[in-house]
Amino acid sequence: MLEEETIGAFAEVQRGATSAVSSAQDGWQNYFALQEIRQENERLRAEVTELRVGLQQERTLAQQTHALQKLLEFKTSIEWQTRAAAVIGSGASPEFRTMTIDKGTQDGLLAGMAVIAPTGVVGRIITASARASKVQLLIDTSAGAGVIVERSRVNGVVSGVGMADEVGFRPGLIDLDYIPGTADVKVGDRVVTSGTDGIYPKGFTVGEIQSVQREAGGDLRIRVRPAVDFGALEAVLVVLNSPSVMPAADDAATADDPSTGSGSPRAASKDEGR
Repeated sequence: MLEEETIGAFAEVQRGATSAVSSAQDGWQNYFALQEIRQENERLRAEVTELRVGLQQERTLAQQTHALQKLLEFKTSIEWQTRAAAVIGSGASPEFRTMTIDKGTQDGLLAGMAVIAPTGVVGRIITASARASKVQLLIDTSAGAGVIVERSRVNGVVSGVGMADEVGFRPGLIDLDYIPGTADVKVGDRVVTSGTDGIYPKGFTVGEIQSVQREAGGDLRIRVRPAVDFGALEAVLVVLNSPSVMPAADDAATADDPSTGSGSPRAASKDEGR
């Protein structure tokens, strides 16, 4: 009987000790398992982050490829000799709107050459160094271009608006001036280059008329929304044989002067202060 009681009591002690040891082992195993799960979660989190970054890069690359494909298609569709260039900088002033491209004189670029994009006219080169050029955008307040209203064939001159004026027009639009008060123009009309300014080849899209207001005296105040989204430009084409850099047939000496050509009076006067 004593042996039975002793064995029974000792068995209870062994059972308790075994249970305690087992609980401790389970606790350590759970701890290590949690540590492994935490490490695995961190690894998966890092992989997801890398995949997201990679997806953004792939998306950006796809967008750039699409833009370059459009630029290439546009380049092959026009008769002018052009040079592709990437946009590497832009001017911060709201009054003087410029950008910098990664091609210069060593690539055949000169001041006065027109700059275009698949959607329309961008501007013209005003300064060219060996490996980069500064481009004056069409929305610059001192820019100017000869244009024609495509539907009614009315000629005029466009120039940048700059800061918002007293009527509340926002920057980024362009004025269409020298239009007779009796001219047939209306909202939605497409405006293209006329080729009469000696800078831009004829027929490139400038924009679409957004508003037509008749002022005192019968004059028309016309605002045009540019066809080009200047804030989204990544690559452009420079027209190498535009009228402003082609020698005149009767005076080869004019080839050295990028400003020669018929030129619009307004465009010429605006450039004098630059």
